[in-house]
Amino acid sequence: MRSLVHLSDLHFGRVDAMLLDPLRELVHKLAPDVVVVSGDLTQRAKSEQFEEAKAWLDTLPGPQIIVPGNHDISLYNVFRRFLLPLDRYKRYITDDLDPVYIDDEIAVLGVNTARSLTFKDGRVNKEQVEKIRATLSGLPKEVTRVVVTHHPFDLPKGAEEDDLVDRAHMAMDVFAELGIDLLMAGHLHMSHAGNTQARYKISEYAALVVQAGTATSTRGRGEVNSFNVIRIEPQRIEVDRYGWDSVHNQFQVLNTEKFMRSGNVWTEVPDGMMAAGI
Repeated sequence: MRSLVHLSDLHFGRVDAMLLDPLRELVHKLAPDVVVVSGDLTQRAKSEQFEEAKAWLDTLPGPQIIVPGNHDISLYNVFRRFLLPLDRYKRYITDDLDPVYIDDEIAVLGVNTARSLTFKDGRVNKEQVEKIRATLSGLPKEVTRVVVTHHPFDLPKGAEEDDLVDRAHMAMDVFAELGIDLLMAGHLHMSHAGNTQARYKISEYAALVVQAGTATSTRGRGEVNSFNVIRIEPQRIEVDRYGWDSVHNQFQVLNTEKFMRSGNVWTEVPDGMMAAGI
């Protein structure tokens, strides 16, 4: 079994500082195999915000798979936005915009969906999808395949359709060929887990989608600050959602959702069936 801690939308420059130490301590206690951060490390892509984000991320365990979000591109500095869109991200965080972690049980691939030509929307292109194909080529079938982006491939109820990553259908057709199991994203500041079957009518394929809320930002959009812990086995994935308890000043498990795979289709399993070993 492998475990991932899934953080997103940190928004340094607009964080609730009270959450940083408890979150760091809990992540260490959880001892994940990989820490995943799905974008928006900063609020306005300023140098000092990247420095703060980097300093805090360096206190977390590794390995780490980190991708940028739309907030990590300068908004008001037109020169930086269009000519050096992720220069500060690459300088302070990592110059690897397509990070990869692979072992004998999981393959976790980060994909940059942040673009300078739009204020908040994201996009995936054919070159990125083909790079995923090349990276996964030759991996044993039992390796669980995970793709991490900032912008989501599917949406929870209440989200706007414009928040969906552009060219999602093109990418999903290839993901079906490759047997991508899990799609992790942020951006919405909303938590969600489900499969892609309703949106993408692809025969005998449905990936699991896990959406993280904002771990540390004051921009909660009606949700408490939260993050996910994902436990992965070849045929089963469990998603624990941790939320901030302001009474006890700590993150606590709010709910657990369980999913099983049949062929290349991931579906949620009721607690009673999972307990019975079905």
